[in-house]
Amino acid sequence: MGEEGMVSDVKDTAAAKTNPKLTLLPLIALIFYEVSGGPFGVEDSVRAGGGPLLSLLGFLVFPLIWSIPEALVTAELATSFPENGGYVLWISAAFGPFWGFQEGFWKWFSGVMDNALYPVLFLDYLKHSFPIFNRMVARIPALLGITFSLTYLNYRGLHIVGFSAVSLAIFSLCPFVVMAVLSIPRIRVKQWLVVDFKKVDWRGYFNSMFWNLNYWDKASTLAGEVENPSKTFPKALLGAVVVVVSSYLIPLLAGTGALNSPSSEWTDGYFAEVGMLIGGVWLKWWIQAASAMSNLGLFEAEMSSDAFQLLGMSEMGMLPSIFASRSKYGTPTISILCSATGVIFLSWMSFQEILEFLNFLYAIGMLLEFAAFIKLRIKKPDLHRPYKVPFQTFGATMLCLPPSLLLVLVMCLASLRTFLVSGVVIIVGLLLYPILVHAKDRRWAQFDAEQPTDPPNNCSDGHSVVSQLHQEVQDESSVGLLSDLPSANAEQESLKIRSGEVSKLE
Repeated sequence: MGEEGMVSDVKDTAAAKTNPKLTLLPLIALIFYEVSGGPFGVEDSVRAGGGPLLSLLGFLVFPLIWSIPEALVTAELATSFPENGGYVLWISAAFGPFWGFQEGFWKWFSGVMDNALYPVLFLDYLKHSFPIFNRMVARIPALLGITFSLTYLNYRGLHIVGFSAVSLAIFSLCPFVVMAVLSIPRIRVKQWLVVDFKKVDWRGYFNSMFWNLNYWDKASTLAGEVENPSKTFPKALLGAVVVVVSSYLIPLLAGTGALNSPSSEWTDGYFAEVGMLIGGVWLKWWIQAASAMSNLGLFEAEMSSDAFQLLGMSEMGMLPSIFASRSKYGTPTISILCSATGVIFLSWMSFQEILEFLNFLYAIGMLLEFAAFIKLRIKKPDLHRPYKVPFQTFGATMLCLPPSLLLVLVMCLASLRTFLVSGVVIIVGLLLYPILVHAKDRRWAQFDAEQPTDPPNNCSDGHSVVSQLHQEVQDESSVGLLSDLPSANAEQESLKIRSGEVSKLE
């Protein structure tokens, strides 16, 4: 081993001691907060669905056609590319760095929009006890205060990892378990079957379902921080699916079965009122406290993923090196500030407006991910897949068909305003890429990652796209991922072509 290799090993060992890897239970909690965080925000599905029936059916059926396929695709690709950056790497491997950058920009913007929901949700719960938060004079300072406080916590390294995340999840879900038990004597099954199709808001219904059951791929941006990802990721995703679906269905079954409230009252924050009607004021306050803790977890988890995504893109050479700069606490400072700025600008919008915008952008990104999943199956059948979805190429394609149709449906139901806003975001992404390439060529900004024009000599038996996008190959799992070429010469020729594509970023 050369001197550089020894130095790299020493650095990796030191990094491993400084940043302990995520194990199964903490990763389940992290995915839980990326996707759900509890039933806060699902109330609107009852209103939009014209009653309990469509809401309950939605949370039974949608996980089968949406959540499970997305989780399976994430498990395969995250274990094949166990590096920070997640889906940016997958898209770059399948379609090149241009589309990898577009995917990263769309998903980051969607993530920032998603994060803007949590201060709004928090105040929507508080306004049931403190009506002053209905007034903008109190609402705006409160939104700013919450955003600044949570951003500072993220800067200080308060990540939703380890067993603290598990404790936070338990605290957030406990009042709903109590509410479900107290509601049993009052349950009337016929109330679950109520639906008024004249009051159904299909756009709001599908957006609510989609938002509450997406972002399974978000944890992939931290794949490099997971211990033994080939085994941990699939188990964690399965466990998170069970926890998320249960956290929605149990409170909804309790609230709609025990109360005869009109569907119009079921708006975000209404579970606090449900708790009071079933258990009393003490349960209402407990649910509001749980909402506060849940929003803390949701905000921190989302901002961590968004920030580490920008950090990963910077390490790939897609963004200036300033986005990879870390504070003394090890957090990506500039990336956090960018995400926080976006949250502040978006927090003035209503819950439904934010929901529709982020869903549209997320849908475009997910369609690209499904396309990358299928293309890698066809073009790279020998790609090293520690976990593989148990279907051949045709079966894998069929797995992606129902969620893809759902994505198209969500996009078709979007308002004209959403089309316009999303169109502007897409155009900005398309223009930003060549600007960054030009800035790199002219050296207007520093880009740390310099991709080699030729593959290293010691990688003749396989070299991954991951190692082409990163300056350093950190472990054996990121080597040999694209080992399906028939010979070393053919492989070297292919790598030179790919390196030529990646070098456009330089």
